[in-house]
Amino acid sequence: MLRFVAGPDDSLVFDVVATLPGRGMWLSASRDVIEMAMKRGVFARVAGRRLMVPERLADRVQSVLENRIVELLGLARRAGAATGGFEKVKEWLGSGRCALLVEAADGSVSEQARLRQHHAVPVVHPLTAARLGAAFGRERMMHVAIGAGKLAGMIATEAERCAGIAGGAGGTGAPVASAARSGQREAGSG
Repeated sequence: MLRFVAGPDDSLVFDVVATLPGRGMWLSASRDVIEMAMKRGVFARVAGRRLMVPERLADRVQSVLENRIVELLGLARRAGAATGGFEKVKEWLGSGRCALLVEAADGSVSEQARLRQHHAVPVVHPLTAARLGAAFGRERMMHVAIGAGKLAGMIATEAERCAGIAGGAGGTGAPVASAARSGQREAGSG
């Protein structure tokens, strides 16, 4: 779900972390839903006043969600709860330390399958290799492992919302396993 609020200047604001004051307007995390709401004037009707709705709202929401994922990945990296690169991720998968695998959306499908092999771990594809690399101070990054904990769940949630806005192109299109959300490993993984 996505939360929007009316700003003090009568502009529509996307509340990415759902903490801004005011009455929230909730929509499903889908590009089609956002565009239909804009077309039908739902935001103004729910707010009870005329609102300035930004052009290309769905694109802006997707950009904010992608930036949020990069921020969370950077936080996980600094906390020691994330690592990147094929060999390091393979090591985390083998040891059972990986609760969520973040793959580049523009990465090789065969290389991703080769990395995962027999490991049952939730996987998301929310960002390009360049955006993943930005969180690690590198030019490009194809594979990122996130350790168990709250950050894994937050990243999984944001990736799922981003996938809905991207129309499935930014993610797996399927719900992320609950193990990543709770920060626990799935039974039999590793």
